[in-house]
Amino acid sequence: MVGGDLVTELSKATGAKLLPVDSEHSAIFQLLSGEAPEAVDRIVLTASGGPFRGRTDLSGITVAEALDHPTWAMGGRITIDSATLMNKGFETIEAHLLFDVPYERISVVVHPQSIVHSMIDLKDGSTLAHLGYPDMRVPIGFALGYPARLDLPIERLDLASVGSLDFEEPDPETFRCLGLAREAGGKGGISPCVLNAADEVAVAAFLDGRIEFTGIAEVIEKALDDVGSGPARDFRELFAVDEAARERSEELVQDLENS
Repeated sequence: MVGGDLVTELSKATGAKLLPVDSEHSAIFQLLSGEAPEAVDRIVLTASGGPFRGRTDLSGITVAEALDHPTWAMGGRITIDSATLMNKGFETIEAHLLFDVPYERISVVVHPQSIVHSMIDLKDGSTLAHLGYPDMRVPIGFALGYPARLDLPIERLDLASVGSLDFEEPDPETFRCLGLAREAGGKGGISPCVLNAADEVAVAAFLDGRIEFTGIAEVIEKALDDVGSGPARDFRELFAVDEAARERSEELVQDLENS
């Protein structure tokens, strides 16, 4: 995501193929295989919704509550990003870059069972979905074995035992990080770099008990405004932007601590 424009340009220039290993992007990659680009109307990323799905008030959330993910066992930052829905914002930017699909044709739907890993809508009215139990060995194995499929010891999906699959719209007003990510992605250039750096600093501050859960989005929003936007001309420039964004985000964290 950081420097994604530069990476995709390099991939096109060298003929290298980018193989995603995240479950959602691996699913989309497989669903798009064999489909003409003009046949695809929309990409739909699925989100578990995290531990606070359905809540409209995120004040007073503890670190332990935010780390209690209902589906996945992940590291601290990724788990908090799932709780804020920032992870789905990052994935939206990555889907745009990986599959060259405009943001207005990428949507997010909350799917708490995490059985459907993503979907694509086609112009003939069809929707294709990639399903399976949540297990990162599947997308990692697909990338390692591509174009062949590895014989993996993975439990086969039993939809009858799953019983039902639920879907709902995300709440961008409560989970502000999703909208902040889409905005940064739309600006492109250095903005995703600022977004990532600010998020890392803010999440670390929350995990250390320095700011509230709601302070994460506040730090990110102000850092995006303060550091600014513009084109990313090379990776050296991105290193400098990353450093500036981290410094400004740390200042914003200190401001919240002292307020």
